[in-house]
Amino acid sequence: MITLKELSEIKERFIENGKKEQKINIVVGLATCGIAAGAKAVYNRLNEEVKARNLKNVDVKIAGCIGMCRLEPLVEVYVPGESKVTYVNVTEDNAAKIVNDHIVNGNIVTEMLVEKD
Repeated sequence: MITLKELSEIKERFIENGKKEQKINIVVGLATCGIAAGAKAVYNRLNEEVKARNLKNVDVKIAGCIGMCRLEPLVEVYVPGESKVTYVNVTEDNAAKIVNDHIVNGNIVTEMLVEKD
């Protein structure tokens, strides 16, 4: 049986490992609806921008259906220590803006967020 002290030590190791892996993750929804809406081109542009800027702390990843199919292509940005940001109706040009404004300069691109009804 694991003691409370052992659980606490495991938790601390997990937290320390998480601090070492402070990568920003950009996730593109590439299910059928996303692909039909142009998400593959968005994914490619995000990768090109990250590579061109030599951003070693950024990974561009693929997900299945993120939801909100009518708002595809969808891009989610996960910055360690911050809330997830979901961008909607992303184009290739918008993808470059996300990398420049949000990833590089830390400014969320508010015009691409979901509007509240």
